[in-house]
Amino acid sequence: MKVEENQAASAQTTDSSSVANLRVPLGTRPLRLLQRYAPPLVLMLSLFIAWQVGTWLTQVPKWLLPSPWQIIVAGVEASDLLGPHTWQTLKETWLGLGLSLVVGLALALVMDFSALLRRTLYPLLVASQTVPILALAPLLIIWFGYGILPKVIVVALVCFFPIVVSTADGLRVADPDLVALLRAMGANRRQIFFKVRLPGAVPSFFSGLKIAITYSVVGAVIGEWVGASRGLGIFMIRSSKNFLTDRVFAAIAVTSILSIIMFVAVVILERCLLPWYYAHREDVWEEV
Repeated sequence: MKVEENQAASAQTTDSSSVANLRVPLGTRPLRLLQRYAPPLVLMLSLFIAWQVGTWLTQVPKWLLPSPWQIIVAGVEASDLLGPHTWQTLKETWLGLGLSLVVGLALALVMDFSALLRRTLYPLLVASQTVPILALAPLLIIWFGYGILPKVIVVALVCFFPIVVSTADGLRVADPDLVALLRAMGANRRQIFFKVRLPGAVPSFFSGLKIAITYSVVGAVIGEWVGASRGLGIFMIRSSKNFLTDRVFAAIAVTSILSIIMFVAVVILERCLLPWYYAHREDVWEEV
């Protein structure tokens, strides 16, 4: 009986290994990337083609709705103007995002170390998101002038909430088994924080950062709409007043491209810092 059981076990192992070998070609990285990114790229390309063909067939005026090709041409022709405006928006975005990181992480740590402060600050954080940014931006212009500071504050206000909430929640949902194990081994609160809770909260932090970074460029543009002398927001306003709709769309495209590039940079940084996390996720998806 034991011999038969061993033979059956070895046969099952061989079958599973053969199945695994058959799955290897399907799990190759290029094929995964193709399966993941091909559908949205095809959809976007189809929409642009439909847009181009639709504007060509209907002969809609360029000042009302330019075609994608007209937007590209307008962006190339206005590249000398778009360059300085883009750089100004990027400076405001980076400074505001850096400020939101400092303030957001500090608030998350404070809320984690004190339950009283968490109960006190959390409702205020939620209430702060009910105030429209467009209502605060004029006040910031009045208080701090037309320089770069009001735009930086607008970006920070837009970005800090997802960073605070995601990091604080990540610290709270640490693995209870690991925490209990370290406590049984005599670890103090500081050791548990740095060995279990902080590493476990890093994926949540990056999730909040990816949300914040997609809003950061938009926050800078909103700040420029209210009052600025340079930036993509003021470029859009000047272009729209002159009915240069193709340039407005070109500025919108630059804003989207900047947000996508920054988002991809955060994803690459996350993969470099958390290879174990992504390896586990890929294993789980393969099993599913």
